[in-house]
Amino acid sequence: MTPPTTRAARHAQISEILAQHPVRSQTELAERLAGSGIEVTQGTLSRDLDELGAVKIRNSQGWLVYALPSEGGDPTPRAAEEGAVDARLIRVCEEILTSARSSANLVVLRTPPGAAQYLASAIDHAARPELLGTIAGDDTVLVISADPAGGEQVAQWFLGLAEGRVPDVAPGFAPDDGSSGPSSSAFAAADPTDVNSPFPD
Repeated sequence: MTPPTTRAARHAQISEILAQHPVRSQTELAERLAGSGIEVTQGTLSRDLDELGAVKIRNSQGWLVYALPSEGGDPTPRAAEEGAVDARLIRVCEEILTSARSSANLVVLRTPPGAAQYLASAIDHAARPELLGTIAGDDTVLVISADPAGGEQVAQWFLGLAEGRVPDVAPGFAPDDGSSGPSSSAFAAADPTDVNSPFPD
């Protein structure tokens, strides 16, 4: 018998897997799907997770694992704190962000060829007030920080997302105390190194 490969069948199997197993990466999820007789590409799996509303949450063991919205409940299992990091942005950074460099308030993000528009879309969709906007090419996204000297912090924060270091509280502007721009601790610190693999586990 030919295994089911329709979108509905994939969604049902993904939901079952995520409900029964702590899945930490798309590679692991693809392997579990293959074990069920469903072969998927990276792009198809990314779209499926997007359509299902999957997000990454920290489980009781401290692992960042995929989770789906509870039936009839909040659209995301993550606490809906003001300023919470957009789930899609986290996932896209983990999947395709390969490096981040900065100068003044400009940040250059690199992706595999053809993926820059996808990353820029996720950044724009997150609507972070600290970011003025993005410009995307083929494998490069230019991000403009609202803070004239905030590029380095923004770059480090993006690298943190790509490496799975998701902050408990997302970056945001400091309360209005007469100063301008984001606070010096607005972005979670991360080592200023490149992410070598476009699809880190």
